[in-house]
Amino acid sequence: MDKLSDKETLRYSRHLLLQEVGLEGQLALKAATVAVVGAGGLGSPALLYLAAAGIGRLVLIDDDAVELSNLQRQVLYKVNHLGQKKVAAAGKVLASLNNQIDIVTQCKKLDDSNADELLNNADIVLDCSDNFATRYSVNRYCFSQKIPLIAGAAIATNGQVMGFDFRKNNSPCYGCIFTKNDAPPAVNCSNAGVISPLLGVIGSMQAQLTLNMLLGYVEESVFITFDALSLKQQHFKVAKDLNCKECGLELSFI
Repeated sequence: MDKLSDKETLRYSRHLLLQEVGLEGQLALKAATVAVVGAGGLGSPALLYLAAAGIGRLVLIDDDAVELSNLQRQVLYKVNHLGQKKVAAAGKVLASLNNQIDIVTQCKKLDDSNADELLNNADIVLDCSDNFATRYSVNRYCFSQKIPLIAGAAIATNGQVMGFDFRKNNSPCYGCIFTKNDAPPAVNCSNAGVISPLLGVIGSMQAQLTLNMLLGYVEESVFITFDALSLKQQHFKVAKDLNCKECGLELSFI
């Protein structure tokens, strides 16, 4: 892909004006495949901005259907989507936003058994899921295949964004920060609640970090926390845990 069409040139004109993006950067976005695991509260803003920015191929992975309680925060969906599978509804919305990209929908729950099937062509994976089992499966697969991973989480009034560039041998992983012993088994939005715009903040940060990685502006792993009430954001340096049970093992998904 060495050029943009006339329509693409007009659509992405504000990117093309930026020295930090330009034609070369926009072509890099067009050539990229990004997989998003979870099309809910975090996936909604992330997918909207990735589609708008011109990611050439988006893979949506989710097995849930749209429920009324989702509409408080999952901004991809409308009342007329109730009862539909999220990936089906999301695919239609994203195609109406940008019909010049490829959108692949997978109505499946990701786990260790199908991670290779669902993620093997991705240049970057976004973990927008809402449970620890899926997060560890995504983390293990991305680590084993050296695929950069951008993980997000939001609960109550606090959110986190983590970026792991597994192309680098010294990169930490999700398990280096959160061991399985740290993971409360049943805490999620349905029982702990979450303030609505927080999902937009964290999901948008995941989308921005995706563009940063594709454009070459990320040089180390990233761990950011955000407090929705104070609007305070903190950045932490994270190092690889040599005793990590996730990235310290030789994993295979063949």
